[in-house]
Amino acid sequence: MTHHAADPVRLIALRDTPLSLDEVHAAVGDTSAGGTVVFVGTVRDHDGGRGVTALEYSAHPSAEEELRRVAEKVVADFPVAALAAVHRVGPLAVTDAAVIVAVSCAHRAEAFDACRRLIDDIKHTVPIWKHQRFADGSEEWVSAC
Repeated sequence: MTHHAADPVRLIALRDTPLSLDEVHAAVGDTSAGGTVVFVGTVRDHDGGRGVTALEYSAHPSAEEELRRVAEKVVADFPVAALAAVHRVGPLAVTDAAVIVAVSCAHRAEAFDACRRLIDDIKHTVPIWKHQRFADGSEEWVSAC
């Protein structure tokens, strides 16, 4: 565990390499935290009743800046000790981690609430798109938000 840093936003990144649960969890370690919540979004093998065979994420050039803005808003709205968020871009396989977010707070209820807000706001506002290929040969681009 690390001591509370001046900036609770400890890790914000878009990566084209596999995400590390250990790295994200370690980033939010804080001596003032009594609760840490981690959410991992993974690529599933279906969407809308169709089998997914391949998936690729693309991000707008402003996506990492927007990811930071979302994180800073969560820090402003909740008593966050530390926060981290990383999102994959590029091709992913079924079961790969697409996004990992973590929040630590003094109390568990605050950590759950802040982590839910973080992932929901990322999904709704950060400009990242998902290109899915389906088992039936069809494909589609959808907002990952």
